[in-house]
Amino acid sequence: MPYIIIVIILFFTFFYKQEVINEIKYVNRKTSTIETEKVAGEFYLKWLYYNPIGKISAKAIIKNRFVSEYYGKQMDKPKSKFKIPDFINKFGINLDESEKQYFDSFNDFFVRKLKNESRIIDLNEKTAVSPADGKILAFENIEETDSFFVKGKKFNLKTFFMNNEIYKKYEKASMLIIRLCPTDYHRYHFPVNGYVNADIKIDGNYYSVSPYAVKHNIDIYFNNKRSYSLINTDNFGDVVMAEIGATMVGAIIQTYQENSFIKKGEEKGFFKFGGSTVILFFEKGKIKIDSDLLSNSKKGLETQIYMGERIGEII
Repeated sequence: MPYIIIVIILFFTFFYKQEVINEIKYVNRKTSTIETEKVAGEFYLKWLYYNPIGKISAKAIIKNRFVSEYYGKQMDKPKSKFKIPDFINKFGINLDESEKQYFDSFNDFFVRKLKNESRIIDLNEKTAVSPADGKILAFENIEETDSFFVKGKKFNLKTFFMNNEIYKKYEKASMLIIRLCPTDYHRYHFPVNGYVNADIKIDGNYYSVSPYAVKHNIDIYFNNKRSYSLINTDNFGDVVMAEIGATMVGAIIQTYQENSFIKKGEEKGFFKFGGSTVILFFEKGKIKIDSDLLSNSKKGLETQIYMGERIGEII
């Protein structure tokens, strides 16, 4: 009898899923239609974040940097390039946009550079642009995040910045979260013109940044590994640009020159294999975020966006 009970418990915990989100919906900005995201590793993400045993596994293993770094290193090995064709076919990657057509490893493909004409950068001095390809959430005031995340859960800026002076400056900030899926272009660029300071690095966990994980666990953003820098601008005040590590992200690589003048659209760095996130913080009253991005976010929907695409303008 005890064995039967044990089997039933194991069966239940393995197959039980707390289906908070069945699928990830987003708005295609070009067509204004709602579409369903094709998620790499969807079954495992649901199991890890909705299943009781999966949650234990996520806490014990997935958040650990050694697992993510190990897998990232595997993606650097030459034999990993044999994964590329299936990945391209399954997720419809447009390789015509890429400077290279042949790759030495999966990570070589993953961090590929695009041809200049593949992304059009809005160069109007009064606008800010998306720093990356991905799905974007926009909040005019950081305190409004429960329109997407669990009600009552707030983005903990103090923990995120680990710097009291910066935290106080952005308490009422406008915030834009750009989530990069494993299927996205994984280089990120500056959203504005200005002078960029040295990067501030903070160690942390490696939880997934998929909506399956963060919709009910907003603290992932301010507990995961991250880095951020301040961009001093003439039009937008001081803008914070942050990069968040996540499950299976081998590394956050900065390629920009610290303490230098930069132009909108210039590369800041790239993520090695995995899903990741870029977050922008604008001082209160410095940016008028595009209305469609705000409206979609209030409805609990991300908006598909591309690097260089307008996200707002100066007030």
